[in-house]
Amino acid sequence: MDLSVIWLIIAAVLAVAEIFTLTAALGMLSVAALVTAGSAAVGLPLPFQFLVFTVVATVTVLFVRPIALRHVRQPQAARFGVDALVGRAAYVVSEVTGLGGRVRIDGEEWTARAYDETLVIPAGKTVDVMEISGATAIVYPRD
Repeated sequence: MDLSVIWLIIAAVLAVAEIFTLTAALGMLSVAALVTAGSAAVGLPLPFQFLVFTVVATVTVLFVRPIALRHVRQPQAARFGVDALVGRAAYVVSEVTGLGGRVRIDGEEWTARAYDETLVIPAGKTVDVMEISGATAIVYPRD
């Protein structure tokens, strides 16, 4: 069997193993094996293939992996959809109780319930959106 095919098999096995571990280290080794498969296809002798694998693996694991992990571990920059409404101010359109009511959030009317079920929030008050449950805003009055 040709050495480039063997390196391709090694690269594929490492890539599949990376999918299950999500460490990024095996992915970098897979890239190194892929580059080495290219050098084997060109006709580089086996000792130089090992040298290519070692150099590429070292460079990717020491320099590329930390950058990749830093990007993966960053918190999400912006909230989208209904998650973006949590923490916003809302205007009570019709009285809000623990059972129901209506509020206006950013120009849109939503059904609402009071966060504290014993509260009755009259129309005209400003409330904070504590959470969104389905299509209902759970709100709490501002002091």
